[in-house]
Amino acid sequence: MNRIKLSVILLTFFTSLSASSQQVTPISKDSVVQKVEENNRKLKISEQEFLQAQADYRQTNAVFLPNISVSHTAMTTNNPLMAFGSKLNQERISQSDFNPALLNDPDRINNFATKIEVEQPIVNLDGIFQRKAADSKMEATRLNGERTGDYMKLEVEKAYMELQLAYKAVNVLEKAREAALSNQKMASDRYKQGYLQKADILSVEVRVSEINNRLHYAKSNLENASDYLEFLMGQSQEGILKPTDSLQINSLVETENAGISEERSDIKAMELATEARKDMYKADKMSFLPRLNAFGSYELYDEDIFQGDASGYIAGVSLSWDLFQGSKRIGKTQKSRAEYEQAKLEYEQYVSKSTMELNKARRALKDAENKLTLSELAMQQSEESLRIRTNRFEEGLEKTSDLLSAEAKYLEKELEYYQTIYEYNYAKAYLEFLTKK
Repeated sequence: MNRIKLSVILLTFFTSLSASSQQVTPISKDSVVQKVEENNRKLKISEQEFLQAQADYRQTNAVFLPNISVSHTAMTTNNPLMAFGSKLNQERISQSDFNPALLNDPDRINNFATKIEVEQPIVNLDGIFQRKAADSKMEATRLNGERTGDYMKLEVEKAYMELQLAYKAVNVLEKAREAALSNQKMASDRYKQGYLQKADILSVEVRVSEINNRLHYAKSNLENASDYLEFLMGQSQEGILKPTDSLQINSLVETENAGISEERSDIKAMELATEARKDMYKADKMSFLPRLNAFGSYELYDEDIFQGDASGYIAGVSLSWDLFQGSKRIGKTQKSRAEYEQAKLEYEQYVSKSTMELNKARRALKDAENKLTLSELAMQQSEESLRIRTNRFEEGLEKTSDLLSAEAKYLEKELEYYQTIYEYNYAKAYLEFLTKK
């Protein structure tokens, strides 16, 4: 047995051993979609991003809701002013406390104070616009999450078809290997009978080796496609997935006259992000106006801890106006205006780019349709050519090189046909993705 034959046998053996050592799990596209929706990490990340935006929005409730705090303070002092004030708060002042000697040099006094403070915003115009901006950002994040879900469905469609295509490639190459081995046996028999030369036998053996090598890489691509699908589903890469259905031409949802909808979730999210920038710009301008807040406190005092024999309250309204902060607010307002203008330009650019991608996708679909028709015809013609040359070779009327050439051409055209089906199906899926509302 020569070295080429030994290499072919060993490559075939190890390829088969590698394939049989892994568990094959059938899976449908609907099952993949369901697992992706439940476990995909990218989708989970988008959910957390929405929760962050929602939490930012809830923080803006402070524009309307009061701030309430409670404190308990313990203090001991012989400071004249503090000692007299503490006794006064405790409602324990007597005539003897006005003795100048005691006023100037008081005894040490303990003071325990419990205080409840309330601050209620009344008019904070900048805070109101900040709240509107946070609301727009939250809704934009939710819509971006929806678009992420749409994109993951497209990615699942693509990955599932890639796995289908990988299985098709393996099946085609396995059939090609069987045909090559059959031709090899036939050539070997004819060589023994003296009808072929040694060079013809070597050419056939090289062809078998080439097909086995391509089959090995095809199985590696199959495992890669399976691993990626498992990654999308958020599960560990164990074994090999196998689609329950084969690669075939998918039907097209009517999108011929559909355009880019401004209600598409990602475009709507860009619009809301622009609105958020606009509201932040308004909020920065409103920061130049005064703020009106109400405040109040209720206080309990005693010389013993956690007691409150004496009490008092304070209530009032505060009007504050920061007239100048060293041009800090001016610069901040200019920045927010520039960010708003940038957001408008980015929105217009995004819509324009989406329209360009839609036109490109339509052309790609037309190209795929034409290519599909031509590749199917080429596959049929190359198959018929191979059949004729194989029959003639069996009868001794065809050269070995011509048979090998016809065999290689049919293999390429068959693989090209299934690749074109994949490209056609993906072009349709991508077109539907772009025109989704």
